[in-house]
Amino acid sequence: MIPSRARVLHAGAGFGRTTTPHCHSRTANVLREIRCGTTNTTKRWNASPKPVGQQAPESVTTIPGPSWLWLEPIYEPFRAYGRVQRRRPYMTQFVSSLVIYLVGDFVAQSIGLPAEVVESVDGEDEVEKGWVQAWAEERDWARTGRALLIGGAAAVPGYKWFLWLSNSFNYSSKTLSLATKVTVNQLLFTPLFNSYFFGMQSLLTGMTITETVERIKNTVPVSWINSCKLWPAVTAFSFAFIPIEYRSIFGGVIAIGWQTYLSLLNQRAAAEEELEHSHEDAKPLSIRRCEDDSGRDKEKCAA
Repeated sequence: MIPSRARVLHAGAGFGRTTTPHCHSRTANVLREIRCGTTNTTKRWNASPKPVGQQAPESVTTIPGPSWLWLEPIYEPFRAYGRVQRRRPYMTQFVSSLVIYLVGDFVAQSIGLPAEVVESVDGEDEVEKGWVQAWAEERDWARTGRALLIGGAAAVPGYKWFLWLSNSFNYSSKTLSLATKVTVNQLLFTPLFNSYFFGMQSLLTGMTITETVERIKNTVPVSWINSCKLWPAVTAFSFAFIPIEYRSIFGGVIAIGWQTYLSLLNQRAAAEEELEHSHEDAKPLSIRRCEDDSGRDKEKCAA
């Protein structure tokens, strides 16, 4: 049977049909989608971050900036002092007190050193000395030793006093607490310490009890009045802003100038007392005229 024309055309159409190849690999699917224009893939932006090199920390800078790293050399000695203070408070206070009194005495002797012209004997020229030797010979080392003894003996008691004061008079009002601490320190500690300082200076130089009491009367009231101009502000600032382990070194820096003042005041009082005693020892002779019974001969008589 001969197929009809319609069947032949249908069969031809069937043989000429092309089919889409079926590929199971990913590459084939991508190629097929690109060829057919039916790709559903979308471009992924920032799919993986770009490699970034390791950056230096912000604190590592070569130019001083807001991080204040350039102050580290200044901070480190104070941190070391705080660590030593926490481990050995008494020894730290003792050594600090010796340094404060030593520097204060040197400054006081330099300020109060009288300008003396040393005359050579028999008109011979004075041998030129180095500045170290001249400085050492101009020092009153006995006076320096007295200052170190007084400062070393008062180091631990003074530290315990301020430690007790820090732990006492703590009220709900910070202003009231601070004002009470300053008042108690100014009324009790300052006059007692000044009396101890001037009294020990007098006793160590060989003065009697009466002379020592006189020295205290001549120096303590003046020193207490002048201390009211300085130490209340220093004490208030110390208790308000300075940590307890750094209060001694903060007060010690101020105390160098204060010890210089006390030493100068003591020397001035000693000079005034010596001058007053020298006037008392020189007894002037009162001159009177003596007349005999006749009233004719007159002579001078010393009473």
